[in-house]
Amino acid sequence: MKFKTAQDYINGILDKNKVALSKAITLIESTLPEHQKISQEILPSIMPYTGKSIRLGVTGVPGVGKSTFIEALGIHIADKDHKVAVLAIDPSSSVSGGSILADKTRMEQLAACQNAFIRPSPSSTYLGGVAQKTRETMLLCEAAGFDTILIETVGVGQSETTVASMVDFFLVLMLPNAGDELQGIKKGVLELADAIVINKADKQNSKQALLAKNIYKNAMHILTPASNNWSPPVLTCSALEFTGIDEVWNMIKNHNKIFNKTGELKARRQEQSVSWMWTMLEDNLKMYLFNIPEVKEYIGKIKQKVKNSTVSPTRAAEKIFKKVIDHVKI
Repeated sequence: MKFKTAQDYINGILDKNKVALSKAITLIESTLPEHQKISQEILPSIMPYTGKSIRLGVTGVPGVGKSTFIEALGIHIADKDHKVAVLAIDPSSSVSGGSILADKTRMEQLAACQNAFIRPSPSSTYLGGVAQKTRETMLLCEAAGFDTILIETVGVGQSETTVASMVDFFLVLMLPNAGDELQGIKKGVLELADAIVINKADKQNSKQALLAKNIYKNAMHILTPASNNWSPPVLTCSALEFTGIDEVWNMIKNHNKIFNKTGELKARRQEQSVSWMWTMLEDNLKMYLFNIPEVKEYIGKIKQKVKNSTVSPTRAAEKIFKKVIDHVKI
């Protein structure tokens, strides 16, 4: 089936066609004006079919086993007749802009599952380790009938606020060697967490995992919970041995049930929509800024002065802002 018009993509997505979904996501991620035009026609049409999934964000330090955990959880969920979409954010090189995009090879079993869809996307050095178009991609997946969306962040130290601002449940993965790791934990990340899950709690690591569990429990007690109806639990699991995965999924479902009942889920998503609006406004302003020929040329000149230390970054920003204001007045 060929997809030429926005309606072709819309029909394909609503028919749960994975090819249509993949191609539509490519359009969403593209910066080409003709692609952006079609994608902006698709989004409003699929909106009535969105919002019915459980949105789960997963983060953790490099080496914690995020991909292995997500594959194990995804297989477990898919086996229960749920449709799972994994949006895996691959780190982009700040030098070349390139991305490995290897998540399908890291999640071979899940990729072969009929009820699963895996989409690796480059982070494009976007703050928070989340691809700039992840929100729109999530909506497309929901419209295509996926009832569970898993978002994997880069996990290389950037602010995790971005991913937490687009999901219902923010899960932080930790390693069993809590003594060393606790020193490097960002308090802000723990404050955002809806749960901490200690991965790699294999048989040989069982004692360390239990010790880590107690340490993290004590750490979480110091923090004020974001909700009066939910105290972030600390669980252990082994994604490799597939143990503890069922408990993690039951916890997520329980959270979803409670937040649906109290109305907190609806309120959280409303706040997320407002946050999204401001983010999109900022992105659009930047795009507009760099599309003004005079301003674009001026930025090139002022950037060189900043490099040469003849103009301070603060002063340069003021000059660029004034240039934009002068252009708007014209």
